[in-house]
Amino acid sequence: MHVFGLTGGIASGKSAVAAVFRAHEVPVVDADDVAREVVEPGTPGLTAIVEAFGDGVLDGAPGEARRLDRKRLAARVFGDDDARRRLNRILHPQIGAASAQHFARLGGLGAGLVCYDAALLVEGGLADAFRPLVVVAAPRAMQHARLVARDGLSAAEADARLDAQAPVEAKLKAADVVIWNDTDLATLRARAVAALEEVRRRLASG
Repeated sequence: MHVFGLTGGIASGKSAVAAVFRAHEVPVVDADDVAREVVEPGTPGLTAIVEAFGDGVLDGAPGEARRLDRKRLAARVFGDDDARRRLNRILHPQIGAASAQHFARLGGLGAGLVCYDAALLVEGGLADAFRPLVVVAAPRAMQHARLVARDGLSAAEADARLDAQAPVEAKLKAADVVIWNDTDLATLRARAVAALEEVRRRLASG
């Protein structure tokens, strides 16, 4: 089994590309989904987050099986580099370990090719572990507009989300295959199919 990477900035269209890969029978392990798994109630991940940031990042009332309120946590860490690094030190090792378990399960089921969809592969120094690396890139203005429309963020909040990630130039420099998302969804899907074909070609050629 070979695992290749898919990454891109927030609101770049990465999820739409992952959906195309799934439709072409490539299993996708989504790091965002794994991140939710490792902070379920009762997990060491959630315990560590509460110890670091306080129970104000939880929903519900004290005494209940309270869950992580991701919006509250995001409000705490975006725009605060130290807090974001502290959160990453808690989550990244656990996400990595849980993702490895998903890869092993898929390998046991006979999957020959798997995609790892993760926003921070480049920032986390993991690009070389998931070659060929596919990067989805979109103009910042388009990302900004999507964040405001999709997530209901203010302009300042959208800027904070974008500034918290590596600039697109850093991701492009690390990329093996680039998918530009600068027109419409149909074009993006067609480019995703072509990118998957390029991944397969690179792997076949060694």
